[in-house]
Amino acid sequence: MSNTTDFRVVVLISSNVEWQVVCKLFPDVELQVSPFGGWFWVDLAVGGHIERVVFFHGGWGKVAAAASTQYVIDRWSPSLLVNLGTCGGFEGEVERGTVLLVKRTLIYDIVERISDLAEAIDHYTTELDLSWLNEPFPISVCPSLLVSADRDLVSEEVSGLRDEFGAIAGDWESGAIAYVAVHNRTRCLILRGVSDLVGGQGGEVYGDPDLFTEYTEVIMRRLVDSLPAWIAQSFE
Repeated sequence: MSNTTDFRVVVLISSNVEWQVVCKLFPDVELQVSPFGGWFWVDLAVGGHIERVVFFHGGWGKVAAAASTQYVIDRWSPSLLVNLGTCGGFEGEVERGTVLLVKRTLIYDIVERISDLAEAIDHYTTELDLSWLNEPFPISVCPSLLVSADRDLVSEEVSGLRDEFGAIAGDWESGAIAYVAVHNRTRCLILRGVSDLVGGQGGEVYGDPDLFTEYTEVIMRRLVDSLPAWIAQSFE
């Protein structure tokens, strides 16, 4: 099943915990291997027909996210690339469980001391074309900017990210995935559920991986359940 014509939709899953939840949702699939992580395909009922969809473990962090995004585009040339996952929300700005429909990504952990920092950040800021989506959306979402960095949110930086960029949540991979997809002219849909909140007193799941796993399972189940309806809009 490696032929580039086999699949129109590829779903990237980033973190190990998110991937474990997805694999539990499809226990009978045959897991394949790639240079980045496991992958499998399933047949989903989409708008009255069966769509064969790849779920691919792209890995956590910007390096793995960028490389695996390019890999799946080169291998399968999907018409739609989807990233389902979690993010950390800013306490007081968004509620846990909110699903962000990402319309813009920004990578903020850039340190530029030679030239212009704002110019460097702008270079890795990506606008996603979501004009193909129609309301009402399959589930309740909050269209939003999502900021990315190779680190969990730092409590002391949350207010600055909110004030400078208008951000309400952050993750590790979305900025890299969106950047690569747009540069390949590949339609990209990023849906990230707020698994936990971070504020001045820290993060509610920091130091508690079991709680993070519990919250992640709820979000990933909801996102996967809604996936066929999102795919249907892409091919209308």
